[in-house]
Amino acid sequence: MNDHSQPGDSAEHEYDHGALGDAEYTEFMELAAEEGFDIEDVEGAIEEAGHGPLPVLAVVGRPNVGKSTLVNRIIGRREAVVEDKPGVTRDRVTYEAEWAGRRFKVVDTGGWEQDVLGIDASVAAQAEYAIEAADAVVFVVDAKVGATDTDEAVVRLLRKAGKPVVLAANKVDGPSGEADASYLWSLGLGEPHPVSALHGRGTGDMLDAVLEALPDAPAQTFGGTGIGGPRRIALIGRPNVGKSSLLNKVAGEERVVVNEIAGTTRDPVDELIELGGITWKFVDTAGIRKRVHLQQGADYYASLRTAAAVEKAEVAVILIDASESISVQDQRIVTMAVEAGRAMVIAYNKWDTLDEERRYYLEREIETEFGQVAWAPRVNVSAYTGRHMEKLVPAIETALAGWETRVPTGRLNAFLGELVSAHPHPVRGGKQPRILFGTQAGTKPPRFVLFASGFIEAGYRRFIERRLREEFGFEGTPIHISVRVREKRGAKKK
Repeated sequence: MNDHSQPGDSAEHEYDHGALGDAEYTEFMELAAEEGFDIEDVEGAIEEAGHGPLPVLAVVGRPNVGKSTLVNRIIGRREAVVEDKPGVTRDRVTYEAEWAGRRFKVVDTGGWEQDVLGIDASVAAQAEYAIEAADAVVFVVDAKVGATDTDEAVVRLLRKAGKPVVLAANKVDGPSGEADASYLWSLGLGEPHPVSALHGRGTGDMLDAVLEALPDAPAQTFGGTGIGGPRRIALIGRPNVGKSSLLNKVAGEERVVVNEIAGTTRDPVDELIELGGITWKFVDTAGIRKRVHLQQGADYYASLRTAAAVEKAEVAVILIDASESISVQDQRIVTMAVEAGRAMVIAYNKWDTLDEERRYYLEREIETEFGQVAWAPRVNVSAYTGRHMEKLVPAIETALAGWETRVPTGRLNAFLGELVSAHPHPVRGGKQPRILFGTQAGTKPPRFVLFASGFIEAGYRRFIERRLREEFGFEGTPIHISVRVREKRGAKKK
């Protein structure tokens, strides 16, 4: 299976161009040829940066079946923590992967807390949250052990969700184990794919099946594109920061149960709410249980549910409890929204409870802990009193506008030319790399491809991003910048 464009396939043709129109694309390619860049490399860079939201693959299964090992195999590097016992938690649950030229996201549900709500319920909770965000699912079963009652419970959940499923029969290290895998036909999920996540055996065939199951692009179409519909907002934050209270306040009624022990409702409900004369769809993120002796597990589920909500949304409104110090979990949630490429607003709740001393220290915390997202609109609110709720919609609209902003290639290159002349890249090893030209290949979020004569350091990339924001705005949105370096003339591509 491949994703190469076919003659007459106008939609795919437009995708290859990213956000560039035909005339702009032709002019840009002529410029690339003049500068000595390989045309195929340039086309590939634009296509890669011009993609829309990537399809999402969830990897689910009970503990110790090899989910994290398989995730590492899929993404091609060791990022998911692997141990021989259940109970290993990870902060990051979403990774980016590529197979046969197709890119997609992988949601890892390998994090495990054995004491959270009992084994069966815990597996179901992980699967439920991950499937919610997924376009397709890899269900991992230990072929040596065979199907257990917990596996059967997850199968029922998968059938209810109706998402495409690829069944991975793991720990099949040789031909003798394939007989064990064949018994998994009994699960009723179709052909079991015998794999060894540890040794890589059979994973290529399994990934081919994954590509068949994944859509080229997610079925979700955001408001403002296609037929239209309400813009989708994820109201996210760690447990008990006031998400439900805020949702009720903006809705003007008790839409969500507010309780110190949240989590009685398992099924997410998206709320249509009218604000500022506009109907918005708030993606529900309630349902995280919080008990002191289960806090570690609750934090993991909070991260998983947050990842699911962010994947479904256009804007992440991140709620921070201003009465408490900014926590590591707050920072993780902000990072998750940035990595997902969503527009972002930060709302500091319980502002009415702060005295002057707390406000002073909070401002210092914001500078140090959230300095990397100083571009995000900020509102100081009170979900309890309704203070400054009227500022929420303008902040969301500002973030969406930045998220959808595109700079024409001609204007961008004029800007880059002035920037490089006034502030050239530092000389390294006797050479001074230069940004030669660039283009914005995509929006939602803005994605730029810059073409250079040599390696561009991370510090200089951050400088370019800062100046892009100063010149063109981009308030409320992350910016993705990729750099392609011109190969030496005469070098052959393999």
